[in-house]
Amino acid sequence: MTTPPELGAAQRTEVELLARGRQDKSRVLRELGLSETPEAAHALLLRLGLWSEARTPYADRLRAATTSSTLPVPPFPAEERLDLTHLEAFAIDDEGNRDPDDAVCTETLEGGLTRLWVHVADVAALVAPDSPLDLEARSRGATLYLPDQTVGMLPDALVEQAGLGLAPTSPALSISLDLDEEGNAEAVDVLLTTVRVTRLTYGEAQRRLEAGDEPFVTLARLARASQALREAEGALTIDLPEVRVKADEAGAQVTPLPKPPMRFVVQECMTLAGWGAAIFADDNGIPLPFATQDPPRTTVRGDGLGAQWARRRTLSRTRFQPSPGPHSGMGLDVYVQATSPMRRYLDLVVHQQLRAFLTGGEPVGGKVLASHIAQAVLNADGTRQAERLSRRHHTLRFVAAQPEREWEAVVVDRRGPQATLLIPDLAYDLPLTSSAPVGSVIKLRLSDVNLPALGVRAKL
Repeated sequence: MTTPPELGAAQRTEVELLARGRQDKSRVLRELGLSETPEAAHALLLRLGLWSEARTPYADRLRAATTSSTLPVPPFPAEERLDLTHLEAFAIDDEGNRDPDDAVCTETLEGGLTRLWVHVADVAALVAPDSPLDLEARSRGATLYLPDQTVGMLPDALVEQAGLGLAPTSPALSISLDLDEEGNAEAVDVLLTTVRVTRLTYGEAQRRLEAGDEPFVTLARLARASQALREAEGALTIDLPEVRVKADEAGAQVTPLPKPPMRFVVQECMTLAGWGAAIFADDNGIPLPFATQDPPRTTVRGDGLGAQWARRRTLSRTRFQPSPGPHSGMGLDVYVQATSPMRRYLDLVVHQQLRAFLTGGEPVGGKVLASHIAQAVLNADGTRQAERLSRRHHTLRFVAAQPEREWEAVVVDRRGPQATLLIPDLAYDLPLTSSAPVGSVIKLRLSDVNLPALGVRAKL
C-alpha cells in the first residue's frame, strides 16, 4: 500500500482520538480509503512514525485512568491501638515493589497453638467512605499495572505514609488466627495495631526459610496445613506459567516469574487472612464484599499444562456480594479479599467496614454496599483488561525483536482441527491448525507481528 501523506495537526488529532477509542468515525481514514476502526488508526499512526511501537492505547480505550491521583492525604488520626512492635513482622514482595501493604508474623501460644498475624496497611484510616479519596479510588477500581508504568489507585503520598516497613513503625489493621497443628482455627480476631515491619524480597525470604530461620519455618508449616484442609474441601490449585513483562521506548523484556516456595507461603497466609476477616464479619453481622464462587462445572484430573488449562476453564467467575457464601475454588465456606487495600478498591471497602465496627461507627448497609461493589467491579474489569492487552502488546514487541528464535509450545486444548498452544516462556497462547494431541510439545517460530491487531503468525 502507498504510504499516506503527512497528516496535519487537526487530522493527526482526529486519528489519534480514534486510535485511543475516543470517537466512532474518522474523516481522515475515509479519505485515505482505510477502515474506520481504532486498529486501522493505530496502524496508520505507526506507519507515519507519529506513534512509536512502545505506545499502547488500551488503557485509554477502556477508560482506565492513566495519571496518578494528586488528592491531598490526611494524617493518621490519634487513636488507641494494640502495640505489637515487640513482634517482628515481614512484608515479603517481588523485588522493586513500591506499595507494601501486607506483612506476616507468628506468635507461639499455650496448648500447641500458633497465632498467625497478617498485618495490613490501615488505609481506611486515611480514606473515609465517600470522601474525595474514596470516590477517586472507586472510579479506578484498582491500581493499573502496565509494563511501562504503574498508575496507583490511591496517591503516591498515601502509599508513602501508610506502606508497611517504610517507617520504623506503622499503623495497621491486623487479622489474627489461632491455629492448631492441623491448621484448624480455634479463634480469629481483627484489631487496630501498631507494628514493626521488615521488608524482604521473595528470594531473601526463601533463603531464610532454607536456613531454618523463624518465623519462616513456622509460616511454611501453617501454609501447608492450610492448603491441605482447603484441598480436602475441594479447593483447586492451578499452576500455569507466569511472566514479568517490562517495557520502555527501547524495547520490551519478558522473563519467567520465579516461584520459590515462599511465594506460595505468603499467598496461603493472605488466603487465611481473607478467611479470618470473613469469619469475623459474619460473626458480627458486618456487611462486606464477600467473594463467592460456584462449584466447577466438571472435574479435570492430571497435572500437565493441558490439565491445568482445562481446570482453569471449569472455574466460574468470582462474584462479590454483601452477604457471605462459599467460594468453591478456594475451598472455603466464606472469604473476602482483604490484604491489598492500596491496590484493590473492594479490599479497601472491607477495611472501611471493619474499621467502622471496631471504632464504634456504623458500617455501610447492604444495599449501598451492593451499589459500590457494582461500580468497583465494572471499573476494575476495565483496568484488568487494559493490563492484559498492554502485556500482550509488549510481549509481541519482545517476539518481533527475535524473528529467528524457536519457541517451545505445548498443546493445551483442541477443538476439531484447531489447537490452542501455550508458550510457557511467554505465558502466551495462540491458535494453530494442528493434529497434535493435548500435551504435545511443538517447536515453532513467530513472525508477522501485527501490533494494532495484537496478532502474530506461528510457523512450525
